[in-house]
Amino acid sequence: MAELQREAEPQLLNGDDLNGDRDDADTSESVKKKRRKKKRTRTAGPAGTNEAEGDGEALGVGDATKQLEQQTLEDKDRAEDGEEDGDEGENSSGKKKRKKKKKKGLKGQTDPPSVPVCELFPSGDFPKGEECEYPPSKDGRSAAWRTTSEEKRALDRANEEMWSDFRQAAEAHRQVRSYVNGWIKPGMSMIEICEKLEDCSRRLIKEDGLKAGLAFPTGCSINHCAAHYTPNAGDPTVLRYDDVCKIDFGTHINGRIIDCAFTVTFNPKYDRLLEAVRDATNTGIRVAGIDVRLCDVGEIIQEVMESYEVEIDGKTYQVKPIRNLNGHSIGQYRIHSGKTVPIVKGGEATRMEEGEAYAIETFGSTGRGAVHDDMECSHYMKNFNVGHVPIRLPRAKHLLNVINENFGTLAFCRRWLDRLGESKYLMALKNLCDLGIIDPYPPLCDIKGSYTAQYEHTILLRPTCKEVVSRGDDY
Repeated sequence: MAELQREAEPQLLNGDDLNGDRDDADTSESVKKKRRKKKRTRTAGPAGTNEAEGDGEALGVGDATKQLEQQTLEDKDRAEDGEEDGDEGENSSGKKKRKKKKKKGLKGQTDPPSVPVCELFPSGDFPKGEECEYPPSKDGRSAAWRTTSEEKRALDRANEEMWSDFRQAAEAHRQVRSYVNGWIKPGMSMIEICEKLEDCSRRLIKEDGLKAGLAFPTGCSINHCAAHYTPNAGDPTVLRYDDVCKIDFGTHINGRIIDCAFTVTFNPKYDRLLEAVRDATNTGIRVAGIDVRLCDVGEIIQEVMESYEVEIDGKTYQVKPIRNLNGHSIGQYRIHSGKTVPIVKGGEATRMEEGEAYAIETFGSTGRGAVHDDMECSHYMKNFNVGHVPIRLPRAKHLLNVINENFGTLAFCRRWLDRLGESKYLMALKNLCDLGIIDPYPPLCDIKGSYTAQYEHTILLRPTCKEVVSRGDDY
């Protein structure tokens, strides 16, 4: 019904404009007749006056009809284009408002997604994540005062631009992962999955050099491999029905990174494993907050994860947190900015601080609960703190320039270098790694035959509340 009403309103408006145009046409007709009469009085004799007047009237009516038709066509064009024109100013602005309402929200997104998030929300008012009150302090004092404190609200508003960048990147992430869950299936190659996901992500984030784009390569680690695997060119790996695949990808706006991951399975026998890790991640998010010690977060995560048991192929396993994988603080253009959030007890007593952003991620395993470097390396990242280092190899110099220009201090992979048209760069890349300018991040694996799962969200420790900015309807 609402749609029908929307369609009927412009027709009424056009009808009003048409009546107005007829009045204008009648007025112009009478003015023309008077002018012609004056002209005839000056030039023509008394005998020819009536004939000339009759001709003038006939001519005036013909002109007025043509003018009326032309104006009606012009008004229709203006109404379609949403232009403002004279008396139609109010009507046109009304049409503009209705168009804006249509653009707002996800109604304007295509299938498959292709409209950048910034165009879906032209006002720049991007959807907020889940806003939570901070946990009470050790002595039981509530943190509810932060939401009403004028000082904290003013601090929150002062950083609105930064929060908005995070939210825009998070909305792109939500839409991309929703799209991926619609088509990912057994039998697809890992290269196909990654490239399809990254193409969509680039469109929705509206990739623009270092201002907006992908924050790091798409991780699609399978089974015992827990993290940092993405296929290199020529990798024949195919996703299978019995695989446990961790999809970990990031987006950024102006270096404000969303680091968010989930696990894909097709066989329901892994459901309990996924539930354990998801619960552990949500517990970590719940207890995190300003002045909370990082070691306390790790201890609670471990307690929750180890409370789960899973039965896979007739064998029962206790779910173990992978002790040498952690969550981390996130800085601008810096995915790991110094602080680590452990997922087992015994970590650092460092406290979380107001204004920080964190990736809260947990990994559960049916294996040893520890990972080691294995397989061919695909992930690389420039050392954030590296100064000037003399480089002798010309090809290494060239490669570093390409990396600086396209990735800066954000992570990248070999597929992305291929995409930029680079070739025969492996020796140059090794040279940059040997010099300490670039750090390699090889895949991290538990023992073969084990299964690992991961869930991750980005949280913002705002002055007024904690915002789980990457939260969606899916997890």
